[in-house]
Amino acid sequence: MIVHGNTLLSLDLFENEFVCNLSKCKGACCVEGDMGAPLLDEEIPMIKENLEAIKPFMTKRALKSLEKNGFYETDPDGDLVTKCLSGRDCVFAVNEDGVYKCAIENAFAAGKSTFHKPVSCHLYPIRIVEVGDFEALNYSKWDICDDACSLGKQLQIPVYKFLKNPLIRKYGEDWYKELEFIATEFKKGY
Repeated sequence: MIVHGNTLLSLDLFENEFVCNLSKCKGACCVEGDMGAPLLDEEIPMIKENLEAIKPFMTKRALKSLEKNGFYETDPDGDLVTKCLSGRDCVFAVNEDGVYKCAIENAFAAGKSTFHKPVSCHLYPIRIVEVGDFEALNYSKWDICDDACSLGKQLQIPVYKFLKNPLIRKYGEDWYKELEFIATEFKKGY
């Protein structure tokens, strides 16, 4: 791990390549896994504020669930996550021509919502874990992303470069510029 401000960076962010390949994975991360997408406390009111703008982009099944169960819950570890339909699909997942996409992101892209999508989704395959006063940024390797790893390797794009915009969203431009410097120094010593 490398200390960078109040973050701990896994070396995997520099050593592994990754570029989402939706044409291959079909957005499986929106419908696979044990629980929904992790949510930050401050994201709950942001989603609530934009929910009416997001609803037209959701499926009928999701809207029924939303009315009955809401859009988030607490997982067994006490963390906030999006609700899942039948323990599988994120309540915001939408199948568009065989590819799963996010209703929140679709509403944002259409200019209807001010909330982009949960930062945990935007940062994937990075997962953040609290470690004391630090946030540890870890690369979450999952077989559904094998094609993304292959494409990243082919294009020679490390995880941290692929996630430039979401990392800037979370930590700011200055933090990311320092990250690039750290990556350059890491590569020299590698």
